[in-house]
Amino acid sequence: MPCPLIPCHLMESIYWLTPAVLKELGVRLVLADLDNTLTPYEEPLPSPALRQWKEELEGSGITLFVVSNSRKSRRCPDFCEVLGIPYVRHAGKPGTKGFQQALRQTGIPASEALMVGDQIFTDILGANRAGIRTVLVRPMAWGKNPGRRLRYAIETPFRMAAMARHDR
Repeated sequence: MPCPLIPCHLMESIYWLTPAVLKELGVRLVLADLDNTLTPYEEPLPSPALRQWKEELEGSGITLFVVSNSRKSRRCPDFCEVLGIPYVRHAGKPGTKGFQQALRQTGIPASEALMVGDQIFTDILGANRAGIRTVLVRPMAWGKNPGRRLRYAIETPFRMAAMARHDR
């Protein structure tokens, strides 16, 4: 079994996941982390580019669904309501509960889902454990939070292993 800390795919950003790429992979459900994956931390509203990407996915029959560990009471609900997408907050990543809830809610099996996130120890580990294919994207912003910077630094060997695996 492959290491659950290594993503299936590496991409610069969510925007590399075009409807054509997702259709080729057999994906009908894109699960996505919110902060630093879909939008920078503290950004209250979806960007025009994110709105357009969501519309392109939707127009191709692909559902976008947020799976977030956000503890801010209104952050995830408010953002997702404006964007018009479903969500699970307090997902408990890297546990599988939030991923399973999203799959049940949509009725789409794990084999047709893909999780995209910026953190290995939450997004990638949790989705891999749930049997969902994974895409690691570059964090949108490093931010001022020293804990976040430390997490990304600790993830460096796994990011390098993923790059080596995908360069073959």
